[in-house]
Amino acid sequence: QVQLVESGGGLVQPGGSLRLSCAASGSIFSIYAMGWYRQAPGKQRELVATITSGGSTNYADSVKGRFTISRDNTKNTVYLQMNSLKPEDTAVYYCNADLQRNIMTARHDYWGQGTQVTVSS
Repeated sequence: QVQLVESGGGLVQPGGSLRLSCAASGSIFSIYAMGWYRQAPGKQRELVATITSGGSTNYADSVKGRFTISRDNTKNTVYLQMNSLKPEDTAVYYCNADLQRNIMTARHDYWGQGTQVTVSS
């Protein structure tokens, strides 16, 4: 059993900051890429940022320069520091991990339950 548990969402004013965390737990052999996705009402889920086990990052154009993704491999945790937040950043943010549960199994994508981020005055 693998669980991804997100925390850190909430309500923030435009221009404010939030930090999201996502911890993976359970039977885990190795975690490859981790990332954050978001889904706004009436829209498809979209990539926000990803990070490989080696630390290489990738960002959506809409968040470059404002968001920073990082991870602590010793804690199986990925973070998303969000600065200069805008109303259009309002969405449910989902954590994703590409991981292998044991040496005999294939890699598989796992998802967290989502955390709401609302940017409003």
